[in-house]
Amino acid sequence: MMSTSNRERQQAPLTPAPDTSAARPLVSTAWLDSTWWTRLAGAGDPATFAAAWLAIQCQLLPGITEGVVVFDAAGGEAFSPIAIWPLGGTPGLDLMAAAELALERRQGVVRGGAGGPGVALAYPVIVDGRCYGVAAVAGEPRAEAELTALMRRLQWGCAWLELLVRRATAGGALATVLDLTVTALTPPRFRAAATAFATALAGTLACERVAVGFSRGWRVRVCALSHSADFDRKSALLRGLAGAMDEALDQQELVVFPEPPERPPLIVRAHAALLEQQGGAAVCTVPLTDGERLVGALTLERREQPFSAADLALCEQVAALVGPLLEAKRRDDRPIALKLAESARTGLAALVGAGHLGLKLGVLAAAALALFLALAQGEYRVRAPATLEGLIQRAVTAPIDGYVATAPARAGDLVAAGDLLLTFEDKDLRLERVRLDTEREKLEREYSQGLATGDRSGVRILGARIAQAQAQLQQVDEQLARTRATAPFAGIVVSGDLTQSLGAPVSRGDVLFQVAPLDAYRVRLAVDEEDIPALRVGQGGRLALTGLPEQPLPIRVVKVTPVSRMDQGRNVFVVEAVLEETPAALRPGMAGVGKIDIERRSLAWIWTHRLVHWLRLWFWSWLG
Repeated sequence: MMSTSNRERQQAPLTPAPDTSAARPLVSTAWLDSTWWTRLAGAGDPATFAAAWLAIQCQLLPGITEGVVVFDAAGGEAFSPIAIWPLGGTPGLDLMAAAELALERRQGVVRGGAGGPGVALAYPVIVDGRCYGVAAVAGEPRAEAELTALMRRLQWGCAWLELLVRRATAGGALATVLDLTVTALTPPRFRAAATAFATALAGTLACERVAVGFSRGWRVRVCALSHSADFDRKSALLRGLAGAMDEALDQQELVVFPEPPERPPLIVRAHAALLEQQGGAAVCTVPLTDGERLVGALTLERREQPFSAADLALCEQVAALVGPLLEAKRRDDRPIALKLAESARTGLAALVGAGHLGLKLGVLAAAALALFLALAQGEYRVRAPATLEGLIQRAVTAPIDGYVATAPARAGDLVAAGDLLLTFEDKDLRLERVRLDTEREKLEREYSQGLATGDRSGVRILGARIAQAQAQLQQVDEQLARTRATAPFAGIVVSGDLTQSLGAPVSRGDVLFQVAPLDAYRVRLAVDEEDIPALRVGQGGRLALTGLPEQPLPIRVVKVTPVSRMDQGRNVFVVEAVLEETPAALRPGMAGVGKIDIERRSLAWIWTHRLVHWLRLWFWSWLG
């Protein structure tokens, strides 16, 4: 045990209090079978309350192996353990040392850390500047971040011990109010909570009946009756109760009948009529508020004795605390349509009422923007990726079967008409020409001798052979001429590069090069199928190339192809357009973005038509 004085605290090791488990009830892990609120509310004395709280706290905190609650049970700052966990255990020295240090410093204490055998945490229970005790737990070592989280949760949990202290020091009225609050808070649904609260309040104040009502528009509707799970809403009793509640809410005051002489006079006609109808000694109605707003009322009926001033004060305290709780449950239990309607109504009230300047300016700006988008018009354009191609592309093919000898040109080179692009090996053809030329000269000599000797038949044969040799020479000369591939016109070599294939065989008809002119181009646009219906031949637009983004070029649609293809997961149609201008910097193969002017439409339609089309298709696919 450790005792202290006001001037100086004399420290002594904290020792466990004698085991009193046989004399008072302690909790075990059976607390899991009920809610925390019900378990703690059922604790009859501080020791039982502390034991229940400690069991809950230690099992909620991860890695905790033991805990203790030390309190000043005698009221003279003589501290001793009143609850130990696990039940029947003995607190460790580290645990008690942490509790002792927290009492001394009057703040949270952590002993040990990640590198030690264990860790102990303690937090004092301080109410109105006085330290009433300390809660301490111990467990496995852990990192600093985890210790911070554990200390925070222990600090939050100590609020229950502070509640224990306040309940013990505030007297029976506050305990009654808190018990009634717990009763209203425990059921998850509004109607069950209101009924349980009304029944508990009727038992506490010895009332014949307690009714709970909440405002619905301009009238109050009875939502719960004590000792009654179901009732007839059209009965005379409920009409009388609703009238008494309306009377109290209209005056925004607690109304009691018969009226005590010390209270100011109020209108009590509805209360008098209810008392005359149902009989009894007194009836009282207390308004329920949520902040500054009146949300409902409590009506209490007694048969044997009137309400005292203490009863009325207790009713006002209960109404002030329970009113916001029941209103929150009622709002949460409403259908989603009512929640949306109230949110809209609240927003509209804030918009047209006083204050909320920022909201009003924001709505005004949004309305002005919407009006501008609906009335202002802009040019609706279809956007599509574009590629620049030569208007004419001439293919240079292999005229003969042969082998590549030289290839001075390749893709990207500028060429003039007749420039050499490629040559084939011609050694065999030249040797063949020499052979044929020699044979022709031999035949010509023989022909001359035949003329000299007068051999007419031999001369005719030699003449035919000479003509044959001459034809073969002409054929070889044509083949030699075809060993040179030249540019058909001035332009740029679009494709073809044989500089790395010298000596490679080439078959007749193989495409060697493609040449395009530099003064005639066409634009190929890959238009999404969604935008195809808006395109027509003759429409104009602009083309921005990646290499010339600062110089958009005018274009004109000349063809809309009816054939689609897939491009990056979307279905597109190829649209051809021609350039109205051809700058010298253009080259076939350049890419960019083209925009075709369709017509002037509202900005709202331009910016939202794709979303509207998608929604239409989606709704049709699911609901059509």
